[in-house]
Amino acid sequence: MKILQLAPLWEAVPPPAYGGTEAVVSLLTEELVARGHDVTLAASGDSATSAEHLVTYQRSLRRAHDLADRNPYDWMHVATAIDHAREFDIIHNHAGELAMAMAPLTSTPMLTTLHCHATPDTKFVWDRYDGSYNTVSRAHKRAMAPVNPCARYMGHVYNAIDVDAFPFLAEKGEDLLFLSRIAPEKGPQHAIEVAKRTGRRLIMAGKVDSFDRDFFEEVIRDLIDGEQIVFVGEADAARKRELYRTAKCLLMPITWEEPFGLVMPEAMACGTPVIAFRRGSAPELIRHGETGFIVETVEEMADAVGDLGRIDPWACRSHVRTNFSPGSMMEGYLRLYGRILEQRRFDIEIPSDAAHNERAPRDARDGALAVA
Repeated sequence: MKILQLAPLWEAVPPPAYGGTEAVVSLLTEELVARGHDVTLAASGDSATSAEHLVTYQRSLRRAHDLADRNPYDWMHVATAIDHAREFDIIHNHAGELAMAMAPLTSTPMLTTLHCHATPDTKFVWDRYDGSYNTVSRAHKRAMAPVNPCARYMGHVYNAIDVDAFPFLAEKGEDLLFLSRIAPEKGPQHAIEVAKRTGRRLIMAGKVDSFDRDFFEEVIRDLIDGEQIVFVGEADAARKRELYRTAKCLLMPITWEEPFGLVMPEAMACGTPVIAFRRGSAPELIRHGETGFIVETVEEMADAVGDLGRIDPWACRSHVRTNFSPGSMMEGYLRLYGRILEQRRFDIEIPSDAAHNERAPRDARDGALAVA
């Protein structure tokens, strides 16, 4: 099987700091290559990979500050990958709706991994995509809006982390940790409230995107005193590992349906428990009372800090190694590739119109989109 991994052009693979999707793509690609599979990675030229490397543009777009309009570079990146698609058995698309829109230009089957939520702006593409797709958690699928009923949902595959790359420490410090984008949906203001209720110091690490700047300035900045509430900016790979390793716990007061949240298994791999609101994938990733706590309110989150002595750091690391390793993620995707290729063979054996009509609800065949 020849596999094309299509990464976003926004970040290098792997990313130097923030970039959850690119980190996952890197782990999957390297694991596939290590197991002897024939893989090509379509990614920016400043990426590093053991696979064959298909390069259209030399820099990741996040660092191409001199470009007034980055869209044409992204378009060409995806178009080049689609142009090479005939050389592969399957395209694994991590680059979102742009590649989905170009999928009809190739006969090579495509699996799209939905790393983020689809937005109203991309509904037009999802309503017309008839390839295969997967989510990164069960909660992610539940939160999805209806899509084209001809698209094949293949199930969920959990993201992975390189467990051995995260340092374990059994004896924890006393500081609470918030490590995420400083954005309303991530709930940094609630983490600050937990710190104040418990009297503990909170270390906050994360980037502030341009569209979250007003939130940071109007809601968060005045709460940072440099003593109890400390903001250290965006943490690179080394810094975030040190923060995870020594923290009492990681706070995840998310206020949205988080599809996955790599910071949760990353923290647990370091032996650091996670306390999260019951939103999105958090109840799937955390074993309540064993690797952290799932709570409903700020008050419950503050109370859970007092119960952290019940959590065994080794249980946290063991949980991640069992459920979120590169090997388990790779095996999950290989199963999906096999199912897609088997279905592809079935479609070829019968007339294409019949295959389409067989899997499309009557209202979709009549020209109206069915509600999934």
